[in-house]
Amino acid sequence: MELASVSTTEIASISVQEISVLNERLEQDLDQIKTSDLHVVETCPLLAPIEVKTELAITPAIAKVVNEARQKIRNILNGSDRRLLVVVGPCSIHDVKAAREYAEKLAKFRDGVSDALEIVMRVYFEKPRTTIGWKGLINDPHLNGTFDINYGLRMARGLLLDIAKLGLPSATELLDPIVPQYLADLISWTAIGARTTESQTHREMSSGLSMPVGFKNGTDGSIDVAINALLAARQPHRFLGVNNEGLASIITTSGNPDGHIVLRGGKQGPNYDNAHVEAIANRLRDRQLLPYMMIDCSHDNSGQDYKNQPLVLQDIAEQVRNGSPYIVGTMVESHIHAGKQPFPKDIAKLEYGKSITDGCIDFETTTEILNNLASAVREGRK
Repeated sequence: MELASVSTTEIASISVQEISVLNERLEQDLDQIKTSDLHVVETCPLLAPIEVKTELAITPAIAKVVNEARQKIRNILNGSDRRLLVVVGPCSIHDVKAAREYAEKLAKFRDGVSDALEIVMRVYFEKPRTTIGWKGLINDPHLNGTFDINYGLRMARGLLLDIAKLGLPSATELLDPIVPQYLADLISWTAIGARTTESQTHREMSSGLSMPVGFKNGTDGSIDVAINALLAARQPHRFLGVNNEGLASIITTSGNPDGHIVLRGGKQGPNYDNAHVEAIANRLRDRQLLPYMMIDCSHDNSGQDYKNQPLVLQDIAEQVRNGSPYIVGTMVESHIHAGKQPFPKDIAKLEYGKSITDGCIDFETTTEILNNLASAVREGRK
């Protein structure tokens, strides 16, 4: 006898023991036709955002650093401030000690060019992957495959607080839509990467972010993907997310007016030269948008070779020096030491201050090319 086929009258006539046997049999049948969690081997509770933000709390002084930088960036993006935004720093953060040292160096340099450049440190904790690879400090903070994400979130937030205490604002790329609940109050500028600019999830997320957001053109070089993204992010949205207590929630946003595009080149080659910049400015006008853009000196604009970043920035500087009004910012991958090193099998053998993801130029080269860029701004935008 199967419980599912037993009528109400028949149930009334059978014993409790018989019902228990039938239930056990039914559970065994369901186990044989399981339809969920077939490939899930573990679930681990995630700390609620409010827990992490209470433990590592923002202060009024740090909030001032974040908010003032956001407003300066907005003014640059809308053309009322003719300085350039510069997002510069390691390709990704894997060593918070080295990141703090880099931040100290950058904070000291920043003051000397603040009349021409608004410098924001690149502090990237998440790495998108085409197939597999290390996904960043939040995902695997110990670099050993233990994936201690709760610790990674704490580590990331602690570093952002330390950087802000220097008076230096931070920029990042937001990849996982849950992460902003833990870190976004400490971020002054955010990138949406080439792989995710076309994602509806990231467009919706961006519509609720409190800081300016740069959308990179697609990996194939498509500009319309980025333009459509910033237009979509300007609109109100409703979507699924988590609240400050970590509860699954319906998120309602008002739209983010501070989206803009970031040129990073594509499969067909770079797109930072004057001809591309003017053509893209016209395309932005055609969509009733301000004709301003940022340029990423790395990725396909550098031919995937970090050593070419100074050449790209030199071209940008010449465009600015010659009066081009369209370039409002740039991105540079930079670390204490040049180059990159393989992901470590032995953490103890890591070379200090050198990237484990994309190659970076060293800090000395960084200051040299940014001083040149500052001079170009002073000459071209008197």
